[in-house]
Amino acid sequence: MATKQVQDAAAVRTGRERYVTRGVATTDMTVSRAEGATIWDADGREYLDFAGGIACQNLGHNPEAIVQAVHEQVDRYLHQCFMVGMYEPYVEVCRRLDELWPGHTETKSLLVNSGAEAVENAVKIARTATGRPGVVVFDRAFHGRTNLTMAMTSKLVYKQGFGPLAPDIYRAPAPYPYRGVTVSDAITGLELLFAQDVDPGAVACVVLETVQGEGGFIPMPADFVQALKLICERHGILYVADEVQSGCGRTGPPWAIEQLNVEPDLIVSGKTLGGGLPLAAVTGRSELMDSVHPGGLGGTFGGNPVACAAACVVLDALAEPGFRERAETVGRLIRGRLERIAEQHSAIGEVRGLGPMLAIELAERSGDVTKAVTTKARENGLLILSCGLYGNVIRLLPPLTATDEELERGLDILEQALG
Repeated sequence: MATKQVQDAAAVRTGRERYVTRGVATTDMTVSRAEGATIWDADGREYLDFAGGIACQNLGHNPEAIVQAVHEQVDRYLHQCFMVGMYEPYVEVCRRLDELWPGHTETKSLLVNSGAEAVENAVKIARTATGRPGVVVFDRAFHGRTNLTMAMTSKLVYKQGFGPLAPDIYRAPAPYPYRGVTVSDAITGLELLFAQDVDPGAVACVVLETVQGEGGFIPMPADFVQALKLICERHGILYVADEVQSGCGRTGPPWAIEQLNVEPDLIVSGKTLGGGLPLAAVTGRSELMDSVHPGGLGGTFGGNPVACAAACVVLDALAEPGFRERAETVGRLIRGRLERIAEQHSAIGEVRGLGPMLAIELAERSGDVTKAVTTKARENGLLILSCGLYGNVIRLLPPLTATDEELERGLDILEQALG
């Protein structure tokens, strides 16, 4: 068996080189199975997973309830385009999203396949509802890889050579306290944008990640988000909270923005929403969501019934009181340990995050050291990811269902890799 596993792994690597475009960046690890917080590769090695398929496994790999729901749905039907024939799982996901909305507004939802698709549809809805074309985004944003969302995204690697990009996208500064960008600086920058680049009366929406993900796990300060919402209200601009990475319990509550006492107009969700299957959503005030004419929204696979069956279980788990309590415990454990590690390593400039969505930024604006750390950690049995505009941030996305022992063991490996 061991020999066959090695041969299979080698075949996968060879096949990847031959048949898969080099534009898809990969590690050399091949996956054979996963459960909870653990992945086994095709060579038989075991890894603690603090990457979660990039924030798609907040509940861990293959939770029994999700697997059971998927099997039950597969036995009924794999696909029914919701535009051709309605089905209960789609409606039930939308109902649960309404129940978890961070406010008292009556909401409706649209289900799609990916976070980028959801962001793009949120902009479509905002433009229809307001009759305006402009979209304001922020420094270090990541919103996706479609043409529109590439234009909304900051990091050059995701859009270099792919232009021309979508127009009517305007970028403002976002707070970055560690690098000296204050809330006041960000508000001033937005006011300057409105004075010299775009009339706020021509802006349909602002789109902001409550905790910037690819941009470096930078939580948006509550006073900035609150001030931004007031500015939006003053000018009739819709506030879109991009919670593709920070949502679905990643920071503790279902949505990170709940901790900032702001009710957005639209929320974009994805990643963990489908429990490991492709699913994303736009949820918002009913009158906004209904501003689009029938036929203006949709897609063949949007809200696939199997992914919806998994999502119902995910959303039920997020609503359980014990989930947030455990998430907060995980956040305290990881933050405390990271702060102790930072005291021993002068290369670490900051430990930051919101709840259990945490990262360390290295002082040097280079991804060389972080690449060495993530590679060393993987060699020692821990999967972690880098992020940030310069690739100098190490982010941690362990399952919120991981045990204390698994968390400590993973942090031990991280500390060794940093050393």
